[in-house]
Amino acid sequence: MSLTVALACVPASGNAQSAASNPVALTPAQVAICDPHKSCDHNLCDARTCDQTLTDYQQMLGQLHITSLRPGPANHKDAPPPNFDESKANPYPKLPDPLILNNGKKVTTAKMWWEQRRPQIVEDFDREVYGRVPPHTPKVTWEVAGTSRETAGKFAVITKQLVGHVDNSSYPQISVNIRLSLTTPANASGPVPIILQFSSSAMTPPSGARAAAEPLWKQLVLEKGWGYAVISTTSIQAENGAGLTSGGIIGLVNKGQFRKPDDWGALRAWAWGASRAMDYFETDPSVDAKQVGLEGHSRDGKAALVTMAYDQRFAIAYVSSSGTGGSKLLRRNFGEPLEDLAAEREYHWMAGNFLKYAGPLTANDLPVDAHELIALCAPRPVFIGGGSTVGPGSDNAADAPGSFMAAVAAGPVYKLLGKKDLGATTLPPMETALINGEIGFRQHTGGHTDVPNWPTFLIFASHTLHGPVAH
Repeated sequence: MSLTVALACVPASGNAQSAASNPVALTPAQVAICDPHKSCDHNLCDARTCDQTLTDYQQMLGQLHITSLRPGPANHKDAPPPNFDESKANPYPKLPDPLILNNGKKVTTAKMWWEQRRPQIVEDFDREVYGRVPPHTPKVTWEVAGTSRETAGKFAVITKQLVGHVDNSSYPQISVNIRLSLTTPANASGPVPIILQFSSSAMTPPSGARAAAEPLWKQLVLEKGWGYAVISTTSIQAENGAGLTSGGIIGLVNKGQFRKPDDWGALRAWAWGASRAMDYFETDPSVDAKQVGLEGHSRDGKAALVTMAYDQRFAIAYVSSSGTGGSKLLRRNFGEPLEDLAAEREYHWMAGNFLKYAGPLTANDLPVDAHELIALCAPRPVFIGGGSTVGPGSDNAADAPGSFMAAVAAGPVYKLLGKKDLGATTLPPMETALINGEIGFRQHTGGHTDVPNWPTFLIFASHTLHGPVAH
């Protein structure tokens, strides 16, 4: 058997040990696990990273005493194909009730929610889904690495390139430097609201013509007199299992040792990094830190929702096509199933304990689901978006209807706290915006992209964010 893998296909990573300068092609045996579809478009295209990831993965399975898992279609070419038949999409229709205490008592007041039920849900997500952030994490010292006056479209702006140096004195073998950019209107009359976007792609500061042609969403934000920031997720924690021990904040805190089953995964680590960015925003006079929103698409959408749920300082979130592990119900069987998240290419997003639910347990054994993650954001507003689930190039893997169902099921918590819910229980026609409550939703006709829903989100956000207008 002969196989050629592009040597340029290297995982984007903040981890110098895994992002080798001379990437090594996958062997046929490695392809069978790390690249079963021979696409080499993901985070395990380098043989060193593949080997390190498989070692970590098997070690976690050993801790859990698991010998086999149900295969997911995105990770195993011989797995059953993904389901796109709505009639088969809800094998577990009964969801955990966010307003029932563990002792069976009904939550009837906001006090009961905040003091009793909410901590129970957080504990379940910590232990079984996303993992626990250590009680003591290293200090982050922010440095303004550069400041420039430039033009973004038709707007004059000031952009700061920031680096968050994470104290690694306890384990100097691993360095973590969080990359963050912050752009605000040059002539704002005071501190402005900002939207913080998660980005899993490389962050190269724009210049010249490229800076003048910033993406539409940035120009729409500036048009409102707001600013924006972009944080690099891979500078916080590598986008592969290898980085759980050899790089990123998780490897640093664990001093290069393997995780325990309830230790945090990459999604919680990225959320931790966003919270450290918020720490910085609270010190920057150009930012109104009480009015900072979040945005993320796909895996970054998962990170945005997790951050919103865990850090109540953030005012609003736009969660786009976040799919399984984000706003889509884990109990759904449509598009990307739970089993994909528990496989070698994505398990690092989650706590080790999450793997149990791909065998021997099932999604129905989870003590929580995505509607309760949305409920943890209450009473703050959350806008959930996605693309069409039909046709070529569709967003069917992310399953926007599954996110709609979760948004509906989160509604009772918002209502308990005196806020409006989604305002609908039936999936609306495509392109219909539901933005009159604190939970917003819109499914656009495009594919796997956040672009079509930005204008609607900004209308939704205008109910919450207000600031001085740039002239």
